Amino acid sequence: MLSIRRVLLPIDIPIASLNVIHQAATLARHFKSEIVILHVVTAQSQAASKPEESRELAAEGLLEVIREEAQKRQDQSLGQALDGLTIRCMTATGDAAQVIVQTAEDEKADLIMMSSYGFTFYQFLMGSVTAKVLHEAECPVWTDAHVEEPRGQALAIRNILCAVKFGPRADITVSWAAQMAAEFGARLTLANVTASVEFLGPGGNYVNEKWKAELVAGASEQMAKVQQEMGTKAEVFIGSGDVPKVLSQAAKETKADLLVTGSYPYGGHLRTHGYSIISAVPIPVLSV
Repeated sequence: MLSIRRVLLPIDIPIASLNVIHQAATLARHFKSEIVILHVVTAQSQAASKPEESRELAAEGLLEVIREEAQKRQDQSLGQALDGLTIRCMTATGDAAQVIVQTAEDEKADLIMMSSYGFTFYQFLMGSVTAKVLHEAECPVWTDAHVEEPRGQALAIRNILCAVKFGPRADITVSWAAQMAAEFGARLTLANVTASVEFLGPGGNYVNEKWKAELVAGASEQMAKVQQEMGTKAEVFIGSGDVPKVLSQAAKETKADLLVTGSYPYGGHLRTHGYSIISAVPIPVLSV
């Protein structure tokens, strides 16, 4: 049974997107989790902020700032979403990624949930900070969909897409996806992206149909083995080519609300594309 007892929620001030806070509230309410809200003041964020926004915030003031921001953005539902939840607030200074990873370890967080679109240090958050946290965190990392406009709505998990890289950690990825699907009664689709079968030749691009058939057959066979070992009966999506583009297309075709993908400590096909996947898919990504 999936257990998420503590969620670490790093936030940027001022908040450009309330989506990930809604998502954290939804998960915390479902799993009865504690939310630890963390604001990291960095030299970069201070430099990027307007003068009136560069004030240091006390930890006890963070929740009020979030509620005020929701009201400014006419999001009437966030206050209710946070009511009744167990929430602690923290502030820290230093390198954002290092502080987030260390805090997750110190607090024994089961999940880090981060917005993929910030305001005061957007270029740092989506670039180096997210990449470092994904690479160094020992617990799974949830990143919000990379969109500019805040949706300001509760998270609904009805369809889950799981990107499977065949190998020794495939079971961990599929296990998380299957358990999340079971928790929310969601439809699960397992996806694998093979090498590209498209070539540039006389007259333009063409697809090597024989090679495509072989790759699809091989991937389908491996996926069947994974499902047999994991005891799942999910739908299967096999694509080829550019990983972020294919997964983005798969997310649209399956109407996925969440993408679960593996996080590999020593590199790998999906690990290499982690940042690009988060940027490409229009839904939250859970890297496990």
